[in-house]
Amino acid sequence: MNAPLDNLLAQIRACRICVENPIGKALPHEPRPVIAASSSARILIASQAPGTKVHQSGRPFTDASGDRLRQWLGVSNEEFYDPGKFAIVPMGFCFPGQDSHGGDLPPRRECAAAWRQKLMDLMPQIDLVLTIGIYAQNWHMGAARHGSLSQTVMNWRTVWDASPARKTLPLPHPSWRNTGWLKRNPWFETDLLPFLRAQIRSRIG
Repeated sequence: MNAPLDNLLAQIRACRICVENPIGKALPHEPRPVIAASSSARILIASQAPGTKVHQSGRPFTDASGDRLRQWLGVSNEEFYDPGKFAIVPMGFCFPGQDSHGGDLPPRRECAAAWRQKLMDLMPQIDLVLTIGIYAQNWHMGAARHGSLSQTVMNWRTVWDASPARKTLPLPHPSWRNTGWLKRNPWFETDLLPFLRAQIRSRIG
């Protein structure tokens, strides 16, 4: 048990900042923060924000992106959803809504400002951070980013070697919309994924 972390998670799950005190337009629907964290997980999945299916299920990555992510990591559903193994902390905890073209809006800006540093401070045991997408990379990597998302992921070895005790690996979003990117960058599957899976397995057994 970790009372400070449990209390913080309870506050996050009850959060209504994006409705009651939003930055810009308020969230267009009822908040449903989605997060998984513990005081024992060594791996942090720093993702973007829930999509429509995750908003409905209340469980992270219950969609096609989650299927692909679990395949990348080389883990089962049971391992992935064990909060003692993986902390899944998106940059925005609630589904942000969609734009006029049907794409998901960026993560709500209120979330990281209100909660992220507090969460990280209460999870000192995290020693591997998987930064999925630009928003997570901006927050967790800062100046260590190498320009575009593609450039950052392409330079993953440099990022890894430069990270301190809390190691970092940048990843693209596992959305099926990125299938073309994956085909154009075969090194992701041949070089990065075997390294990633070995790091995952060494931490979860």
